[in-house]
Amino acid sequence: MEELARDILVRAAQGDIQAFEEVYKSTSSFVYNVAYRVVNNREDALEVAQEVFITVHNKLKEFRFESSFKTWVYRITANAAINYAKKASRSKAVPFEESFGEVAIEADAHQLIEQQEQSHLVNKLLGELNEDQRACVVLREIQGLSYEEIAKILNINLNTVRSRLKRAREKLMSLKKSVYEKL
Repeated sequence: MEELARDILVRAAQGDIQAFEEVYKSTSSFVYNVAYRVVNNREDALEVAQEVFITVHNKLKEFRFESSFKTWVYRITANAAINYAKKASRSKAVPFEESFGEVAIEADAHQLIEQQEQSHLVNKLLGELNEDQRACVVLREIQGLSYEEIAKILNINLNTVRSRLKRAREKLMSLKKSVYEKL
């Protein structure tokens, strides 16, 4: 996600529909992907994304440019997705959904099958983590954020980020090992 020009954000905060549409277009894919990796379900990710953009629209006037807009949106998205996942897990088991991602049309069948298997494994492993661990893993390993950025986005201590990532990695290694032993 590219940083948006300050004037676009200011205009969007003042109610300019076209400016907010630019904000939406430049962030929607990013928001959906972060939400999807946390909630692990397409429909739920769309619902989280919708909630995020309502929040962004309502709170954009309060954005003070003290952090980057990207960090601000990360925080809103991660928190909304974690809260949604926690609420969903209390009310029902979160259904596992396979996601094969977009595959280039010219990919041959072997590559397609390999990508599907890899995507299935990643989603299955992520689905085994609790919401807090999953959010940290997604932000670190998939989105490429630093520990400091994750701490800021999730509004948690840096050592908490380290500990969640350590526990998540240990669990993922254990799960991955057991999967490969079965093969």
